[in-house]
Amino acid sequence: MSVLRHDIRWLASALALLVLLQTLVTQPAAAHESRPLYIEVTERESGVVSLRWRTPPSVRASNLPEVTLPGCAVASPVGISQSLAGPMAQRLYSCDLLGDARVEVAYPLANPSVSTLLRLNRANGETHSVLAGPNDGVIPLPEAATTGKVTLEYLGLGVEHILSGYDHLLFVACLILIAGTLRRMLITITGFTLAHSITLALAALDLVRIPVPPVEAVIALSIVFLATELTRRRRDTLTWRFPIAVSASFGLLHGFGFASVLGEIGLPQTEIPAALLAFNAGVEIGQIGFVLVVLSLFRAGCWLSRRLGESELSVGRAMRLLERPTGYAVGILAAFWVVDRVSGFV
Repeated sequence: MSVLRHDIRWLASALALLVLLQTLVTQPAAAHESRPLYIEVTERESGVVSLRWRTPPSVRASNLPEVTLPGCAVASPVGISQSLAGPMAQRLYSCDLLGDARVEVAYPLANPSVSTLLRLNRANGETHSVLAGPNDGVIPLPEAATTGKVTLEYLGLGVEHILSGYDHLLFVACLILIAGTLRRMLITITGFTLAHSITLALAALDLVRIPVPPVEAVIALSIVFLATELTRRRRDTLTWRFPIAVSASFGLLHGFGFASVLGEIGLPQTEIPAALLAFNAGVEIGQIGFVLVVLSLFRAGCWLSRRLGESELSVGRAMRLLERPTGYAVGILAAFWVVDRVSGFV
């Protein structure tokens, strides 16, 4: 009976954590929906310019933006199609010379605080991009990319992507609990970064091609695996003894997930190495920042426990107490992702 009460207590804690995760992740099946508004301007022959834009699913259907190219004559009505990454719209313009042209973005209801990534494909084959802030309603067409500018833009994109990728963050959270100490955490997370950097580069350079939907499903399955490890009482498995081996192995898989987003954003043709390096560095900065925030929360909880006169609670003991409820909560959520993502392509 005592064992049953013990399991019920852990299950109740897991359900509480699951409610919190559901609050943070409003649409759990699509863990990469916090993407920027993506605009692509493509020069064609005879002065025809194609304007396409994809709105992230986090923006409500009633608040889809109106994107225009002032100074150019409208040559076609707006065509809209649906995709898993969000609704895609397209319109043709007639422009004698783009020159100092600009793109205007207007939301009919309210600004959803979404960044904008503008990509310009010149007729001569050059590709340039610029990242604009949520409040930039008028975006000048980007000029030739410089190493410094590309580095800053893709560094920010890397940080933004990892902090909005809830599935990757849950994977990292499980690694934190399994690693235990700060030194093992940093080694484990760095191994994860180095591994996904390899597959990210291979996929971004189009050297390896893997369908995105199955990759996303297996990424969710990798989270289920770590969550299961947290709920087990054994600590002599490969995962607990050598967490870097597990993080690096799964990191190769997660790299393809990162590449799917980077593939949508595109790489500046003249600064591909700088963009790849900066994006990976941004992901690593975001991951380490997430680790430090989690550890700070544990320390704050232990300090509060002592202030309230409770028994001495160390960070290590607090992490051990949360292993099983976290494993149950994350496992339930990740299992739902697996089923949902598999059903999307089977």
